[in-house]
Amino acid sequence: MYLHRYHVLFGWLIMGWLGMAGGVHASSLSFNDALAIGVQNAPELAASMSGIASARELIEPADALPDPRLSLGVTNYPVSGPDRGSLTDSMMTMQRIGLSQSIPNGAKRHARKAIAEAELGNARALRHVVHLMVHHHTAQAWFKRYYLERKLEQLDELDQENRLLTTTVQAQIASGSAPLTDSVLARQAVAELADRRDALESERIAAIAELRRYVGDAADEPLEGTPPSFAIAPEALRTRLKRYPEVLALSAQTRIAEARLAEAKAEKRPDWGVELAYQHRDERYGDMVSAQVSFDLPLFSGSRQDPTIRARQHTVERLQFEYDALLREQMSELGHQLADYAALSQQLNRAQTTWLDLANQKVELQYAAYKNGQSTLDAILAARRELIDQRLRIIDLKQQRDLIAMQLHFSYGEPMNE
Repeated sequence: MYLHRYHVLFGWLIMGWLGMAGGVHASSLSFNDALAIGVQNAPELAASMSGIASARELIEPADALPDPRLSLGVTNYPVSGPDRGSLTDSMMTMQRIGLSQSIPNGAKRHARKAIAEAELGNARALRHVVHLMVHHHTAQAWFKRYYLERKLEQLDELDQENRLLTTTVQAQIASGSAPLTDSVLARQAVAELADRRDALESERIAAIAELRRYVGDAADEPLEGTPPSFAIAPEALRTRLKRYPEVLALSAQTRIAEARLAEAKAEKRPDWGVELAYQHRDERYGDMVSAQVSFDLPLFSGSRQDPTIRARQHTVERLQFEYDALLREQMSELGHQLADYAALSQQLNRAQTTWLDLANQKVELQYAAYKNGQSTLDAILAARRELIDQRLRIIDLKQQRDLIAMQLHFSYGEPMNE
């Protein structure tokens, strides 16, 4: 009896565990979940983070002094005369050990640190570009699957209408009000709808495969929720043009070029160095200590430093012109996107409030006329095709409008992560 209870309890535990496992597997995938998983799984983002870490490590040593130099040697070693070959007979012969330190000028060290900091800024800007790219591609794949599934739902709703139409056609044929060929036309309409459903299902499978590229196995889970509603404020977007990823990246490259120009200008200032040496002689003569300070003499800057300065100045000017051109290009592109968004919003509103109502009325009128023997089945089927196309067109308009809103939000609405 106790053994039987044990087996029952064990069975309930197994069933509960399987139920929990099934519940975990049956989790859904919301839009925000997809974005989070996409960011977590993106190897491009991991690579950009490594780039940031690498650039950050180079800031501290950028303005550090060069390593000191240790020198060992013999000074005034005789090679001729009565003391030749001896380290102790000549009072001038010394065994020497020295320590020297080169000290670049302060402007050069400051410029080198500015270059390293600008490189870090560039790495962060590139990460921001990659982050937005991952968001954009993941969101686009989620949107594509979501709206394909909405289209399939629309076709599923038409199955009930097909059954009603088939019943009506059979009744009309039985009463002699319609020819026998109408039964063939009705079955053809059902087959045509099935073909459209198969085509959409094929696109849905392809969309799941595309989504899997960004979210992995979570792409196989059912979608949850609806696409987010992104508020579009044209004036606010225009003030955020400098947030656009490519603009941020080009701005970071310009800062690097400006820092390199400052470094080239610093080359015209002399570096200096210090050296301290201890010189050991024979005990009869005593040891010595020497110290010296040295300076670089940039006397020929016209053929050395100045050409480099001019070349880097041209690079800065080129990047500044490219920056201005990119801002103008993005202003124009933003204007096109806002115009497309406004047009799609108007078309969507018209399709939902006017075209869809007219298509529904046309189907109802043709259906009533057919039942009264005043119309043909061809006219009903043509009206139904228009209705189906209008329903699917509404979904397409929503998708296109939401994609533009999503692109504008991600491109201009998100500040760069530091």
